[in-house]
Amino acid sequence: MSPDQLFPYATGPVIDVVNGIKPDQLGEQTPCADFDVSRLLNHLLYWGPSLEGAARKETVPPPVTPESEVDIPADWQPKLVAQLEKLTESWRDPAAWEGTTHMGGPTELPAAMVGGMVTGEIVVHGSDLARATGQALEFDENLLAYVHKEVESGAEWGRDMGVYGPEVPVPADAPLLHRILGLTGRNPS
Repeated sequence: MSPDQLFPYATGPVIDVVNGIKPDQLGEQTPCADFDVSRLLNHLLYWGPSLEGAARKETVPPPVTPESEVDIPADWQPKLVAQLEKLTESWRDPAAWEGTTHMGGPTELPAAMVGGMVTGEIVVHGSDLARATGQALEFDENLLAYVHKEVESGAEWGRDMGVYGPEVPVPADAPLLHRILGLTGRNPS
């Protein structure tokens, strides 16, 4: 299965998690050290249009106001679900994965690499939200195999950029999601 066909398998379960988050859970800490649930939801909303634009080969800069100064909107749940649906539609187009694109800035990057990063972002942050809110989350094994390969190939770059923490050792026979989380600096247990 190609990455464009796999993308809905990333967003579908995450939409279910988003719909399951209760208002009293917004302050819960996620495995992503810099974010509680509210800040992580805000992070996804903040960068979503840029990631969607990347699929369409359009440069969509992030908002002028820094992410740290933006508060989550009151209607975050329907807005994030709609954003994830738009993201899915954009990255389902096989052309999104061809050539080069931008991730909100002037630097051109291979579109397939950006698509892999976006897919990994959805899976990892979806897992962060599920864990913080006590929800079950299951992803398709083909999707996880793809994301594992993408995260593994970019893990050092991610650590150098401060996107990932130091690798958490995970047994080689652990579930794929656990190995992905370990590569990104999260302790899956």
